[in-house]
Amino acid sequence: MAKAISARALRKVYPGNPPVEALGGVDVEISDNEFFTLLGPSGCGKTTILRLIAGFEHPTSGTLEMFGQSLLDLPPFKRQINTVFQSYALFPHLTVAQNIGFGLEMLGKPKSEIKATVAEMMELVQMTEMADRQTSQISGGQQQRVALARALAPRPKILLLDEPLSALDFKLRKNMQLELKRLQTETGITFIFVTHDQEEALTMSDRIAVMSNGAIRQIGTPRDIYDHPADRFVADFIGDTNFLDAEVTGTQGEEVTLKLSSGASLHTRADGGSRGRVTIAIRPEHARLVRENEGLLSGTLGEVVYFGTDTHFHVALDDGTAFVLRQQNGPEAANGFAGGDRVGIAFPGAVAQVLRD
Repeated sequence: MAKAISARALRKVYPGNPPVEALGGVDVEISDNEFFTLLGPSGCGKTTILRLIAGFEHPTSGTLEMFGQSLLDLPPFKRQINTVFQSYALFPHLTVAQNIGFGLEMLGKPKSEIKATVAEMMELVQMTEMADRQTSQISGGQQQRVALARALAPRPKILLLDEPLSALDFKLRKNMQLELKRLQTETGITFIFVTHDQEEALTMSDRIAVMSNGAIRQIGTPRDIYDHPADRFVADFIGDTNFLDAEVTGTQGEEVTLKLSSGASLHTRADGGSRGRVTIAIRPEHARLVRENEGLLSGTLGEVVYFGTDTHFHVALDDGTAFVLRQQNGPEAANGFAGGDRVGIAFPGAVAQVLRD
């Protein structure tokens, strides 16, 4: 598949005393017609990558190509790339249709082409009935749709989205996550999405790049990132995770035997470099509460928190470690345990992920 974006040793240093390295030599390839997400905490470098691709910033060193063409000397207006920002920057005195057609007018497109494209874009984002409304008279979610339609109207090869859902309320944000994925699929345009919201990334992306301190820690599908985190940072940043200390007591090929602090042993898969003391990650939904003598770990049940769809159980393990379990609620979800009970925690060895630091 063609590479929409290819970056090699991409580095960005901002001058100062001392200089600030926003990107420290990033390698990444983004395929054509892919929904690719840059995910990480504030200041990790994800927006810097977006600005370099858009042409708003210039790299200190490295290479950056779009469909095999170098972007380093190409001005932003020649890149066939559009951006949707966190603030939608719509013109409040113009109608929905006029906002969507504005970029086409600036490009000098014929009026007939502008009219047809605007009608197509309004239908795509389901805003046809709002064509004559001023954007100051529509809701935040509708404004977001107009901003998307305006960015898509010139038919860019790549659409950059810089946290465009952050200003929306929870329910609308959930709906727009599905809407964005639909738009990407229908248009076939490469979407590069920036967010610090793990759920957004997992919901929409074909692949995710998890970033920290100007570096990419892991690239993979949402399932790969969640089920097989490359290191402790990724495991901790993506979803809820329990961390346990363990000792490798045996290896056979890709399988290792681990001894937990409770003295119990389990078998799981790990790379060949796993030796001595290690950290393992257990997702809350992969463990279950059992009687004290039936689990790999034991402790005292503390808080039991009801979340509607599921319940979280907070256990203080005997070695002092906190452990959280998540159980989906249903007609038979009652477990018979209450705060203060002595409990066991059971989980299959295959769910234990041996982590790098």
